[in-house]
Amino acid sequence: MNRFVVGFVAALLALGAVWFFVDKKENKDEIKADSALIQQQILSVGKLIVTEGYYSQVFTFKNSQNLFLNMITSDKRALVVVNAKATVEYDLRKLKTEIDEVGKTVILKSIPEPVINIYPEIEYYDVTQDYFNKFEAKDYNKIKASVTGRIREKIEASDLKADARERLMSELLNIYVLTNSMGWTLQYNELVIENPEQMKQLKR
Repeated sequence: MNRFVVGFVAALLALGAVWFFVDKKENKDEIKADSALIQQQILSVGKLIVTEGYYSQVFTFKNSQNLFLNMITSDKRALVVVNAKATVEYDLRKLKTEIDEVGKTVILKSIPEPVINIYPEIEYYDVTQDYFNKFEAKDYNKIKASVTGRIREKIEASDLKADARERLMSELLNIYVLTNSMGWTLQYNELVIENPEQMKQLKR
């Protein structure tokens, strides 16, 4: 009888040990599978997000120089017409993430800054210039810098950056939806993301 009891208890212990290790292995395998799926999702959003805008600008460039002890004024001027394409870009290949398998947490460490690019096409009309004050390379460079500055101001006052950020958040929201559906936690630095609205309020 004692042998039977001892054998029965030993069998139970053996079954318990087997169940414990099998269950633990299954949990580890599940976590690794989840981690691989999350990494794949992060890679899928790792792309260049580009939002485009188009702007036009017309202004007059004028430059005067006083010559011969201010006795003569030499002028040059031009009507400048600018058509420019501008882009706001987020390079999500620079998105920095960390996966904590033990805590089942995905941490967004750093969201890339937006990059504004301006591609102006400049045309000159009604160009007039005096012999002693001709258009030079530095004048064209100055005009291009002025044009770029004005277009940049227009971008800042427009919805272009906001539209680009909205597209950025929609991409990052895919990571939140996946982690949330799998019972994982999404975190931005120290902030735990608990709902989609928090994603829209993230500050870099």
